[in-house]
Amino acid sequence: MTTRTLDTLTFDNRFVRELPADPDASNERRQVTGACYSRVLPKRTRQPEMVACAREVAESLGLTEEACATDDFLQAFSGNKVLPGMDPVANCYGGHQFGNWAGQLGDGRAINLGEVVNDVDQRWALQLKGAGPTPYSRTADGLAVLRSSVREFLCSEAMHHLGVPTTRALSLVLTGDQVLRDMFYDGNPKTEPGAIVCRVSPSFTRFGSFEIFSSRGEWDVLQQLLDYTIRVDFPHLGSPGIETYLAWFDEVCRTTADMIVEWMRVGFVHGVMNTDNMSILGLTIDYGPYGWLEDYDPDWTPNTTDAEGRRYRFGQQSQVALWNLAQLARAVAPLIKQVEPLQASLDNFLSRYNDGYHDMMAQKLGFKEFDSAKDKELIDELLAVLQLSETDMTIFFRDLADVSIDGRAAADGIDATQTPFDDAYYQADPLPDEQRDQTLAWLRRYIDRLLRDGTPDRVRRERMNAVNPKYVLRNYLAQMAIDKSEVGDHSMVNELLEVLRRPYDEQPGKEEFAKKRPEWARHRAGCSMLSCSS
Repeated sequence: MTTRTLDTLTFDNRFVRELPADPDASNERRQVTGACYSRVLPKRTRQPEMVACAREVAESLGLTEEACATDDFLQAFSGNKVLPGMDPVANCYGGHQFGNWAGQLGDGRAINLGEVVNDVDQRWALQLKGAGPTPYSRTADGLAVLRSSVREFLCSEAMHHLGVPTTRALSLVLTGDQVLRDMFYDGNPKTEPGAIVCRVSPSFTRFGSFEIFSSRGEWDVLQQLLDYTIRVDFPHLGSPGIETYLAWFDEVCRTTADMIVEWMRVGFVHGVMNTDNMSILGLTIDYGPYGWLEDYDPDWTPNTTDAEGRRYRFGQQSQVALWNLAQLARAVAPLIKQVEPLQASLDNFLSRYNDGYHDMMAQKLGFKEFDSAKDKELIDELLAVLQLSETDMTIFFRDLADVSIDGRAAADGIDATQTPFDDAYYQADPLPDEQRDQTLAWLRRYIDRLLRDGTPDRVRRERMNAVNPKYVLRNYLAQMAIDKSEVGDHSMVNELLEVLRRPYDEQPGKEEFAKKRPEWARHRAGCSMLSCSS
């Protein structure tokens, strides 16, 4: 790939060229009708400072690390400089939030700078999150704070290196401005350091992008957006038309199912799966009050707003994704005028997810393949065992890979006084006898299953460690990095970024980043639950 400087980036802002614009050029909060976007400039920042930059994302744009270290880069990605070819806009969309139609939402604190096309014809939309108010900001200021920006930057890159479909993050910049936020919505606001993340994705189009025009009966704009989406983001499906629309929806269902399977594999909980936070490309988007499942609890949600209803809890993410897809189906149905094929795709989502989930669990357990006749029961028993005591999901599966079957004819010789997973438990005392006995009984059945496969320990361990990460962005680690960054020390942000680039490797000397949650983090804000405040 040819290395470019900032001034020679090739911007091809097709979204802006081909879709209807808001004719009102004012940056005032309002309802925007008949348009996919509004032009708006980022707010100037007082004293920008680079916190971190993801070199792999820069390389995908054709930029070197040296280019990212320039003042031009800092000014452009803090919102202070509009590069030649950029055409900044905020996108219009709606959405269902916590199951209720919220009407117009839109990019209230995100501004799309433009679309870069690199030397291998990949299209990357660049978006500044926290760059100031837009017509979609409602009563908010359009800004973001450092704590949420660190979490978004690190998690975007962590998910990519884990192999989870995701939007990316190019840079994290302090603005030098102070932003007033009420973190817990309890009437105690305080000022926090402002920050901006540059997010990167082939597209930022969401389920809610279609819902808004359908809800208003703006069928011409709805069709323009759908036709554009197929031409640009799904060109392999062919020219727009009813059959292509159906193939498109079916693909959105499939890629969404695959994404949720990957979330479940690594223990990721999105926390706010509103339809405006769902990408039509099957990418994880909008890292707000997310969390990593540490002790295995399918009912856990990281979102304080969701604490009572737990709509977006870990164990329900596939059902919520299906509900969201049904809202997308309703939005585009007026263009298709056929209900049955849309319903068939929704039904296929369930099959795709269930098959993918079981295949994924078989991989986590080191099986050659999923045996539907026997393995489902073994998996269900495991998930019950994990809930007998607070069990760290990530550590448990890494420990499971070290269970040895070489030279053994049966599993009856397991030590009855301990388990191989004792370092994965959060309680300080040994397991109660009944819990230990249930765990060991499952382990014996598991080893019997491995013996039937006949895979050598070394081969199985390599397979398991390739899908069961050692390093994930644990909630308390992110908070520790935030605490340091807020007092001017960005070293842990960059150290975490480096460790999370190789989440499946042992990385000698970095074991501290693989430790389970310390007790001090159990109930601390940012380590246990988070609000939507940013």
